[in-house]
Amino acid sequence: MADSPVLDRVRELVAPILEDLGLELYDCEFAGGTLRVVIDTPPASPGGVDLEQLSLVTRLVSRELDHQDPVPGRYTLEVTSPGLERALRRPEHYAREVGKTVAVRLHQVVDGRRRLEGTLVEADGSSIVLACEGRRIELDIDQIERARTVFVWGPTPKPGRGAGSRPDRTSPAESEESVSSTEAPR
Repeated sequence: MADSPVLDRVRELVAPILEDLGLELYDCEFAGGTLRVVIDTPPASPGGVDLEQLSLVTRLVSRELDHQDPVPGRYTLEVTSPGLERALRRPEHYAREVGKTVAVRLHQVVDGRRRLEGTLVEADGSSIVLACEGRRIELDIDQIERARTVFVWGPTPKPGRGAGSRPDRTSPAESEESVSSTEAPR
């Protein structure tokens, strides 16, 4: 998937800032006057991005974009994390989510269906393999209209098991954190 020259330049400017902070650029998109920079921790790191990191990255990226001015016109900068149910748009997104449950919507019907959900078994730069209903389904990434990870809730412990045994019950919608800066004058 080719990005625009503006997004390519934004990626070039943002990546070193994130690298210095031990973070990664997950995605970058510009639509409807909003420049969305999606950041994450490296795949091997436990946990995710917190509000303090989002705030710091917002300040640093905003300063760099103001200085370099890669985006023409007025826009709003939004720095966010991908959340628990993350969009899969680029080949590297699929590769990093191998082993997880994903939901896929296809451009056209394959095996009588446009929507599939299963475990992402393999991913290379051009195709993925899903384990879906006891079958392995290979798809070219170009066949996929939209894909995302699916957060699977674990079992709830029985009452009386102790305070430390209950998992965090934050809903997926509550877990995605986002910080927006004010509109940048251009």
